[in-house]
Amino acid sequence: MKIVGIGLNKTGTTTLGVCLRHWGFKHIGFSEEGFDMWRRGLYSDLLEMVRRYDSFDDWPWPMVYQSIDEHFPGSKFILTRRISADVWFESLCKHARRTGPTVFRKYIYGHEMPGGHKQDHIRVYTEHLAAVRTYFKDRPGDLLEVCWEEGDGWKELSKFLQLEEPDIPFPHANASPTLRQHMLTKTRRRARGLLRSFR
Repeated sequence: MKIVGIGLNKTGTTTLGVCLRHWGFKHIGFSEEGFDMWRRGLYSDLLEMVRRYDSFDDWPWPMVYQSIDEHFPGSKFILTRRISADVWFESLCKHARRTGPTVFRKYIYGHEMPGGHKQDHIRVYTEHLAAVRTYFKDRPGDLLEVCWEEGDGWKELSKFLQLEEPDIPFPHANASPTLRQHMLTKTRRRARGLLRSFR
């Protein structure tokens, strides 16, 4: 069985990878070699790479989930998403401003940089979500859709993968400063509410 994160980049894929590594899976995230195989249509080589790992996130795995599903029966797929397409696009733009143009974005979204091409990026994002949901619509036990911003975390992953829920805080890896601040504010409000309930 393979566990495959099939959300597009900037949907919380790094956090998913941290979770899967916590459970001891032999994990691979972004793979430039794998991306090149996908780009060149070398699917047999790419599937051989898949054979060597237990779990996956980031490129090129969201682009080949159907092939993985076909060749590795019984696999589980996790679709990460953001709270909205606009939030996702803004996160992608911030990341792009830090990292600069990449060939990976060119192949996935049609542009090396997202700025000025919001409609094209939103279309790819929404079409990917729709395609995944349609593909798994009659197999709810094989797909888990999560959004960390909506409060999904260890509980949902543990139940889906039938693993023991870790007794540690949920990791929000690679969070933007804005998201980190939002989460800190939320935590403080909850703590104040709890304190008031004990008075």
